[in-house]
Amino acid sequence: MNNVYESPLNSRYASAEMKEIFSPDTKFKTWRRLWIALAESEMELGLPITKEQVDELKKYADDINYDVAKAREKEVRHDVMSHVYAYGVQCPNAKGIIHLGATSCYVGDNTDIIIMHKGLELVRRKLINTIARLTKFAEEYKALPTLGFTHFQAAQLTTVGKRATLWIQDLLMDLEDVEHQLSKAKLLGSKGTTGTQASFLELFDGDHEKCRLLDNKIAEKMGFNKVFAVSGQTYTRKLDSQMLNILSSIAQSAYKFSNDIRLLQHLKEIEEPFEKKQIGSSAMAYKRNPMRSERISSLARYVIVDALNPAITSSTQWFERTLDDSANKRISIPEAFLAVDAILNIYMNVTDGLVVYPKVINQHIMAELPFMATENIMMDAVKKGGDRQQLHELIRVHSIAAAKVVKEEGKANDLVDRIVNDKQFGLTKAEIEKTLKPENFIGRADKQVEEFIAENVKPVLDANKEILGDAEELTV
Repeated sequence: MNNVYESPLNSRYASAEMKEIFSPDTKFKTWRRLWIALAESEMELGLPITKEQVDELKKYADDINYDVAKAREKEVRHDVMSHVYAYGVQCPNAKGIIHLGATSCYVGDNTDIIIMHKGLELVRRKLINTIARLTKFAEEYKALPTLGFTHFQAAQLTTVGKRATLWIQDLLMDLEDVEHQLSKAKLLGSKGTTGTQASFLELFDGDHEKCRLLDNKIAEKMGFNKVFAVSGQTYTRKLDSQMLNILSSIAQSAYKFSNDIRLLQHLKEIEEPFEKKQIGSSAMAYKRNPMRSERISSLARYVIVDALNPAITSSTQWFERTLDDSANKRISIPEAFLAVDAILNIYMNVTDGLVVYPKVINQHIMAELPFMATENIMMDAVKKGGDRQQLHELIRVHSIAAAKVVKEEGKANDLVDRIVNDKQFGLTKAEIEKTLKPENFIGRADKQVEEFIAENVKPVLDANKEILGDAEELTV
């Protein structure tokens, strides 16, 4: 429908898999799975619920009569009770025991946790695949010298591959956070209206142990081994804040990468993929704009700001619950997951097709390397009998003059020629050029790449071989 607003994250950016995780169908089918888990657990703990009633609920677990639920919600203005009613229409024998003892947050909050958990698992998979692609790039260019930059001013040399390890390291830190969050996953369980389990205590005739067992049984049936030890009506909204902080951290890492690529593309050293019929500019047909990297930056900025939503929501909840979280989290949490999903899709795509221009990189190196090599040149001249203090002053004077030529006259760096022509150095051009080999100025960069990958990256990739090879889904 072109006359109705739709989130661009849904229509343009996110993958089908992430959109399905946060879809209404996944939500409402999970509600039904939770009602089945509740009824089955209550039956197992001795409440008068029959296997036939549970089987009837299972029969219609995925066959949701949405039309009935929508019609009912118009009457009662309550989404959970509308779906309880619709489920009961399909399951007349079980309708009396659906949602028994529970409050709306039983299905709402437990479902939110389950969906966020699934979303984070997908993010984890894409993170690992992004790391794998960057690792291949780092290995290929581990020894290719390039100008390092501090303050975006030319600094000592590094290598293209070493720079890529900085991007990888950020993602590995994000992966640690993701895996930690997944490892401590807890359901809300069945805590009742203010978290006291009073309704369940009454159902079980004062049996506290059965109330505890009910929590654990439901969690186990839903694939979790822990529940929150205590709660109000809702799980603590700090969980939402933790989740989006992790997504924000991933966005920050991707933002850093995309900015570096944008700057490198300006320098014409490295370019993101550009398809045969892609248009870079509507006005300037010759342009190759870093549009994908810019999209990463744009979406990342949204996620970083969006992480404030659950932080504020968590800090402003009143006592056992308020409802000012609901409308906000319906928007902020799915949108953050869809945005990070899109970011990682683009990140993988860009990394897969990065184009490196070694000759341009070398040209930039050689424009700066004479300045960087002056210490080495001076030492070579000292070995030939020169005075170190006198040579230092001469190099300072020649360097200032050469820099002036570059900056004020727009000419090439002529420092080498100035030194060759200064007889006090006693060096030939061939001798100086032998010193001016970029690979002599990269330090341990290539070895650092090898060590970093072997010690930090390879164990992660080896442990996750079964999820490697994902194809990114890029829609625009």
